[in-house]
Amino acid sequence: MSIVYRMRVTLIRHTSVAVEPGVVYGFTDVDTASTFPEEAARVDRSIEGEIFDAVYHSPLSRCRKLAEACGFPASVPDSRLKELNFGHWEMQRWEAIKDPVLEQWYGDWVNIPAGGGECFRDQFRRVTEFLNELKKQPFRNVCLFVHSGVIRCALIYAGRLAVEDAFSVDIPYGSRTDIEL
Repeated sequence: MSIVYRMRVTLIRHTSVAVEPGVVYGFTDVDTASTFPEEAARVDRSIEGEIFDAVYHSPLSRCRKLAEACGFPASVPDSRLKELNFGHWEMQRWEAIKDPVLEQWYGDWVNIPAGGGECFRDQFRRVTEFLNELKKQPFRNVCLFVHSGVIRCALIYAGRLAVEDAFSVDIPYGSRTDIEL
């Protein structure tokens, strides 16, 4: 008889970014907003006193910086935890994108690569690969400092959200989402 252990994964979305609303910035390494100290303090309080067996972060600085501010300077970067790659749409305003594929992407973001970058299925595949490897570890409590797209993928992976509902859930900056694996 084998023993099945449950692992709690705490997913923390990075804080606000120094990018104007309406600008696409998924894979781009943008800085945090001037409100970072206050937002990071709120995030830190949300996990205060918790003991994590492992802490990982997206290698983008907005996630690494938050992990460090919350007391995890040795958290492990993993590129599979990056936000969706919007290709040549990165750092453009949504309404300024002239790519004819944009309308198609709105209709099938699961399968059509955004700006020649990734489709949601690609992002889900890499997040799933990370979570499958994580489940093989002897951890009981893990924290990930990541992006809203990664959190949506993790919610789908955990069976708490259907793919077609991925963007029906609001995931605010600096928010915490817990799942069990």
